[in-house]
Amino acid sequence: MPRFDLSPADLETYLPDIREPADFDAFWQETLAASRAVARPPVVSAAPSPLRTLDVFDVTFSGFAGDPIRAWLTVPRGIEGPLPAVVEYNGYGGGRGLPFERIGWASSGYAHLFMDTRGQGSTWGTGGATPDPHGSGPSASGFMTRGIDDPAEYYYRRVFTDAVLAVDAVRSLDTVDAARVAVAGGSQGGGIALAAAGLSEGLVAAMPDVPFLCHFERAVGLTDRDPYQEFVRYLSTHRGAEDRVFETLSYFDGVNFARRARTAALFSVGLLDPVCPPSTVYAAFNHFGGADKAIEVYAHNEHEGGQAYQWLAQTAFLGARV
Repeated sequence: MPRFDLSPADLETYLPDIREPADFDAFWQETLAASRAVARPPVVSAAPSPLRTLDVFDVTFSGFAGDPIRAWLTVPRGIEGPLPAVVEYNGYGGGRGLPFERIGWASSGYAHLFMDTRGQGSTWGTGGATPDPHGSGPSASGFMTRGIDDPAEYYYRRVFTDAVLAVDAVRSLDTVDAARVAVAGGSQGGGIALAAAGLSEGLVAAMPDVPFLCHFERAVGLTDRDPYQEFVRYLSTHRGAEDRVFETLSYFDGVNFARRARTAALFSVGLLDPVCPPSTVYAAFNHFGGADKAIEVYAHNEHEGGQAYQWLAQTAFLGARV
């Protein structure tokens, strides 16, 4: 795909004004306080696995409104904690899959919690196990417009709360050093990691890889790819709803979370990415509140970004900070 967004030089200085509601902080403080008030300790049980050097555990923790959220916890066998931990979030439509599919972080000496995304897991991969018991008003196919009429009902309010409570849950485990927890994820998972970084205290790093869910108002008008096209389909039917839709999305824009984050951060971007346009990634990176930040630029890649090369960059980045 040819380069379609801003020039590399312009991307480096791109600091757009992003819509931000006056009650953004109060909205999230109240949301998290309500869910933390009904949270229960995580339930951890051994999961069957053919792995000989790692132990895998099936974890159920309390997410939004106390809803049970599933995750896999993978740790190096025979190494006593407390260990540094990576909480990882998944890409759009995928589930937590099988308990032995993601072994890189645990093989590198970390406790690794991989969160199932509520309601997802039936588009690609090997499935999910977490339902979303909450309904919504009219929406286009997919998850992006579920509950879009009201920030309190919007789908990602539940997902982002789950993400923060996943950090709470992993910090409560004896095998984890609560002061050495990082968050990570690619695409949707990168956007979720940004939300967790903006809403969680004391993280050592955030590693959003080609992050989705950033700078909504630009993305929707710039790319013709899903999932952003879900908004276009919705708005083409619900004519006149544009201001209401983008007002709701302003409570969930990764740029607004990035402004509030203070941890170290390693981003990545593909300059030919038609799914998460480069300017939307740079909007979050350039606004990111932590001083210790870097971005890996893949000039000739689309949404796949750096893949294994990016994971190697992440291991070096995090290893220097834990």
